[in-house]
Amino acid sequence: MSPAQLIAFLNALNLGDVVALGVKLEEASSACASLGHGDLADHLSQARTALSSGDVKTYRKRIETVVSRLGHLR
Repeated sequence: MSPAQLIAFLNALNLGDVVALGVKLEEASSACASLGHGDLADHLSQARTALSSGDVKTYRKRIETVVSRLGHLR
């Protein structure tokens, strides 16, 4: 995935089963890692952990951070 595709993918994560969202976050994390952005992959892993523990504030913050940084890569 390109940074623009990742941004669209992450912005589409609004509603759904927590397990399904976790799978999508793992996919996005792998895509970030393959682009050489391990720090962004770590943020997405933290977002997944926050989501599974019910910490929605941290989940959204991590997603927004990744989207913002990807926006600078375009």
